[in-house]
Amino acid sequence: MKLDDAAARLEALGNPTRLKIYRTLVRAGEEGMAVGRLQERLDVAASTLSHHLKALVGVGLVTQTREGTTLICNASYDEMHGLIDYMVAECCVEGSCPPAIVSKFKKVA
Repeated sequence: MKLDDAAARLEALGNPTRLKIYRTLVRAGEEGMAVGRLQERLDVAASTLSHHLKALVGVGLVTQTREGTTLICNASYDEMHGLIDYMVAECCVEGSCPPAIVSKFKKVA
C-alpha cells in the first residue's frame, strides 16, 4: 500500500460518523447491509449517510452493489486488512516491542 492511499483511508475513517458506518459494515459480514437498514441502525439522515458513504467508497473501504431496487454496502475486507498490515508492518523495526504488543500482532497476522 502506498503512503498516500493509507493516509486517504485513515482520513476517511477519522470522521466519527464514517467510522460508525464502517464498523457497522465490518460487523455485517460478507452479506453487507442495505442502505436503508444502515440508515435505520445508525439513525442518520439519508443525505448525511450518502455523503459519508461516498467518501468511504471513494477511498475503497466500501463497495456498493445494486440488488433490484436495493443498494447493498459492503466493507472491503481486503482494503481493511491491507491498511492494518501497512500500519503494523514496521512496528518496532528499530527497537524491541513490549510483550503485550507482540502478542496482539500475532493474533492479527
